[in-house]
Amino acid sequence: MRMPRGGRLFLATCLGSLFVLVLYFQSITNPEPDVKTDSRPGKSRRSPLQTLYNGDQQLELLAAQRSLQGRRELLEQACLSHTRKRQVLSPEDLKHLIVDDKHSLIYCYVPKVACTNWKRVLMVLTSDGRYTDPLAIPANEAHVAGNLRTLSEFSVPEINQRLRSYLKFIFVREPFERLVSAYRNKFTRSYNTAFHKRYGTKIIRRHRPEPEREALEKGNDVSFHEFVQYLVDPRTQREEPFNEHWERVHSLCHPCMIHYDVVGKYETLEPDAQAVLSLAGVEGTLQFPTSGKSTRTDGNMAARYFKHISPFYQKKLFNLYRMDFLLFNYSTPEYLSSR
Repeated sequence: MRMPRGGRLFLATCLGSLFVLVLYFQSITNPEPDVKTDSRPGKSRRSPLQTLYNGDQQLELLAAQRSLQGRRELLEQACLSHTRKRQVLSPEDLKHLIVDDKHSLIYCYVPKVACTNWKRVLMVLTSDGRYTDPLAIPANEAHVAGNLRTLSEFSVPEINQRLRSYLKFIFVREPFERLVSAYRNKFTRSYNTAFHKRYGTKIIRRHRPEPEREALEKGNDVSFHEFVQYLVDPRTQREEPFNEHWERVHSLCHPCMIHYDVVGKYETLEPDAQAVLSLAGVEGTLQFPTSGKSTRTDGNMAARYFKHISPFYQKKLFNLYRMDFLLFNYSTPEYLSSR
């Protein structure tokens, strides 16, 4: 039986839209030509994406790019080896991708990986002079919805055009170091009462035998072991998605669907950030913040916390975050196999 002409047209339109999304979310290796990144009429210069792939950077930037290129290639290989299903992304999937139209940048922010300072930097870059010093921007203001545009706010053609021609970058961190940092910030700080009420009370009610009434009401004394139990409990993700502070990076930023041109790491934050600013052409006018309150650690913070987690729960948690370890070339922590 033949489908009516109107039905065929509708189906073709739908399939065509899906194809466009799949095609362009894969992105391309070479930038589009003649991309204007200077807002002044008649002015045109290379976009960050063109600068990255045309290989005409300064020697210092070229040296940094060799390391970043290696990470990009490792990520692509890991995606080919460990992902099977194809997926079409929705606008909801693009809410973590911040857009800077002025400098042709797309940044996927990952909580607990210097995202506050990156948001401050992007507020300076997109503010047309309203902001000049990233550290002068209060941390809570950097996280206000609406201060920065995300890719989800654009139409499908506008999304595709930006994914083709903008430099896309992401910063990642050793998964368990990031997880412990999230736990410490959200569950051991007295000022995070919203998290205590929203998540702490649920965790205590579900995973603490005979909890006291005060703990059930306030949720402000969640142990790391209880937090781990909550994460690996199958009911947790059935009820709702993970909070962004402990959601896996591959679920926040979709690195096997979106081709990231730069994969920076928290462990080498300053030189990697400088490389991005150099590509954007603002290294002489803007420095990535390195002073002020910092959560940088000696890299052994997670080991101290996991010392009190049984091998059973260590294994379950590693399986939960395994894809982030694989995609971003982080080794299995030695402390997991030392017991």
